[in-house]
Amino acid sequence: MNEEFIGALEEIEREKGISKDIIFDALESALVSSYKKNFGTSQNVTVNIDRETGKIELYAVKDIVEDDAIEDEDSQMTISEAKELDFRFEVGDVFSEEIEPAKFGRIAAQTAKQVVIQRIKDAERDVIFEDFTDRENEIITGQVQRVSYGNVYFDLGRTEAILPQVEQIKGETYKQGDRFKLLLLEVKKTTKGPQVVLSRSHPNLVKRLFELEVPEISSGIVEIYSISREAGSRTKIAVFSRDEKVDPLGSCVGYKGARVKAIVDELHDEKIDIVIYEKDVEKFIANSLSPSKVEKVFADENEKTALVIVPDYQLSLAIGKEGQNARLAAKLTNWKIDIKSVTQFEDYLKTENLTEEDVKKKFNCLESDKEVVLEELEIIEDSVENVAEELVEEIEKEVVDVVEETDEIIIEDL
Repeated sequence: MNEEFIGALEEIEREKGISKDIIFDALESALVSSYKKNFGTSQNVTVNIDRETGKIELYAVKDIVEDDAIEDEDSQMTISEAKELDFRFEVGDVFSEEIEPAKFGRIAAQTAKQVVIQRIKDAERDVIFEDFTDRENEIITGQVQRVSYGNVYFDLGRTEAILPQVEQIKGETYKQGDRFKLLLLEVKKTTKGPQVVLSRSHPNLVKRLFELEVPEISSGIVEIYSISREAGSRTKIAVFSRDEKVDPLGSCVGYKGARVKAIVDELHDEKIDIVIYEKDVEKFIANSLSPSKVEKVFADENEKTALVIVPDYQLSLAIGKEGQNARLAAKLTNWKIDIKSVTQFEDYLKTENLTEEDVKKKFNCLESDKEVVLEELEIIEDSVENVAEELVEEIEKEVVDVVEETDEIIIEDL
């Protein structure tokens, strides 16, 4: 029986990831509780279970006290009684008496069972919490288990996870048995155990999908600079390459668009615009408004605002349906973007009585500010150098005068 018992513990350890030591501790606590309940006693008892053989030893424990100092017979023993059993006992020692576990009744066994089951459940919850906490912000595959009050519950194998309504893709349907790739958003501790929260609408889901499909991204050669997303409709992603020989756009699209198609299929035909990130802000803003063409960009780096000029026939494409393209471009670049057609820009210049150079000066104010600051710094540096040189000359003169006076005094004394 003991061999079967140890084998069962090893099976639990393999399946649930719960250490045998946790179960042994639970069993020892359970036996203590069941003994006290079975015999209706408050005396101290300890249990030892051999980790290799499964042999159980149960001991009643009593503290040895002076004959006239005993207060509780269940937990204490007089020195006289102890000496009768073994002359080597002294006051302050502990006497242990082995108890036969087989004498336990059905109620005691039931109590032990309940304690062990509860401890195993608690340990399993802790294991699941630690496991999924380490996997936050990663892709996970789940199977739809049920839909309740707008929330979708997924079977992750070892536990159930929830996809709240706010984290779902608008218009996406979830049927029992369907499998989805999801972002593990967070793990919460609740009174009912760990609650795993998933997302299908978070921008990081797209990022993780690209890392799965594009080896250049997972290896770090191509990097994702930023992502802006309106789940279920459109996503913009800005990428750049750390290797001049590697084309970031081609890497993400793949041969005949195979890589990006796999991601689009997973997101149920959500449109994905891949743009090149540029250090030059004006070029980056122009790229972000893809697929529209851009004529000119005027950028104010102080205010992080940009005026973008597009051909007349490209204006609606640049703005997008209900302003979506412009909105996503603004999120992608983290800039405020104002879009005008060539005709609108010309009318604006006439109305305000401005030239294109005036607009450039207005928006490219940072460069002029830099020049002014640099000129002022040069002037300050020159002034500091002049003052320093004058101070050095004065100090040198004073030192020379002191040395000469000292020499004269010494000569006179001689």
